[in-house]
Amino acid sequence: MPPPKKLDLIPEEIRRWLAEELRDRGFADILEVTEALNARIAAEGLELSIGKSAVGDFSKALKDQREAFAIADQLLSDLDIEREGEIHRVLMQMIATSAVQMIRAVREEDEHLDAKDLMSLGRMLKDLMASSGMREKLLADERARVAEQAREEMRSDLEARLENGVASGAVNADAARAAREIMGFA
Repeated sequence: MPPPKKLDLIPEEIRRWLAEELRDRGFADILEVTEALNARIAAEGLELSIGKSAVGDFSKALKDQREAFAIADQLLSDLDIEREGEIHRVLMQMIATSAVQMIRAVREEDEHLDAKDLMSLGRMLKDLMASSGMREKLLADERARVAEQAREEMRSDLEARLENGVASGAVNADAARAAREIMGFA
């Protein structure tokens, strides 16, 4: 098992600060951010130094993540699709696109594709597909529950109206009984 990345060894609050600092600077000024990060780490008393390439990789990952969600958000708002259920499909397409880009980059740089990376990507796609299916089922169940609740409320309202009609003398009791039988309330 490879050793953990140095950024994984720093406290969460410093990692959050780093993410905010990179976002505030538009994912630029990597050298300055790296120096500020290392000063913060030293101030915390940690004997650790983070290189500019690690900060640059972290910056790129944050930027890619932000762009991916922006694209998903834009697609969903443009299509006016129910956001909760559809975001899984969009994310799955984005992961598939990333897989194709990863394979293309490996092919162009004449490197070998790490089997673990490919397996992780496949597992992520599988999990996302399963999650999407579960989400769709939950949405369908919720829609059915809301529809049943609306039917029950309508039935209660109609029954109350019939009772009020009988009580006020506007509806004959026999007519109300017949109405209940016709509507299936009897």
